Amino acid sequence: MNTAIEHRKVGPNTYLIGGYIPVPGMGVLPVNAYVIRADEPVLIDTGLAAMREDFLSHLAEVIDPQALRWIWITHTDPDHLGNLAAVLEQAPQARVVTNFLGMGKLGLLQHQVDRVHLLNPGQSLNVGDRQLRAVQPPTYDAPETCAVYDLKDRTQYSSDCLGAVLREPARAASDIDPDALREGLVAWAHIDAPWLAQIDPLRFDAALREIEHLGVDRVLGSHLPPAEWMTETLLGYLESARHVTPAEAPDQAALEQMMAQA
Repeated sequence: MNTAIEHRKVGPNTYLIGGYIPVPGMGVLPVNAYVIRADEPVLIDTGLAAMREDFLSHLAEVIDPQALRWIWITHTDPDHLGNLAAVLEQAPQARVVTNFLGMGKLGLLQHQVDRVHLLNPGQSLNVGDRQLRAVQPPTYDAPETCAVYDLKDRTQYSSDCLGAVLREPARAASDIDPDALREGLVAWAHIDAPWLAQIDPLRFDAALREIEHLGVDRVLGSHLPPAEWMTETLLGYLESARHVTPAEAPDQAALEQMMAQA
């Protein structure tokens, strides 16, 4: 697994810590976490455990972990939770933002829950110089998922939603051929939310419009290169995914063929 990662500034007060992992037969998938250097600094997600040494090194270059006040876990999948325990050891002031179901899953995974701060969709976290609103995204693979909307910077930290499998790494979503980006976003939507074709069209459209009405200028996804001024385009791609027949997942014979070609 290629777990080389980097950090860079992607917003007025925001830094990306992330890299790419291979998806056999499809391309690569971004895996991103973010630091908001607010008055009360926030880390959004903690990356893969396989990236631990590099992740902690890059985090320390962005901010002294002891200054972190909040660690927002958008959901409890391994690519979001991988370094939580290690970061908490270095961040004694930090509390973990999740919801009641997220707390339950953290406990089942033997993470400490005595530093949890519960937040439900629609509620906001005051981090000093800004409010961060918990938002349930239109698509997700875990029911506890809460994306983050930064009201000050008009930035949506979209978790898995609006992610894309890419043919090759890209610095920004705008650098990707539009057809390739749409194809990759649709493919990821079906992987991450296999229930998509079953949802009521009117309810799904309403969920998309809720994000549109937030006035998001910048989408910073867990599985997407930074996207500025592309929210309407990305939501349009996601809406189109409901009308596309999902590709059949590889079976054992297909897996063996991919491994032989690797």
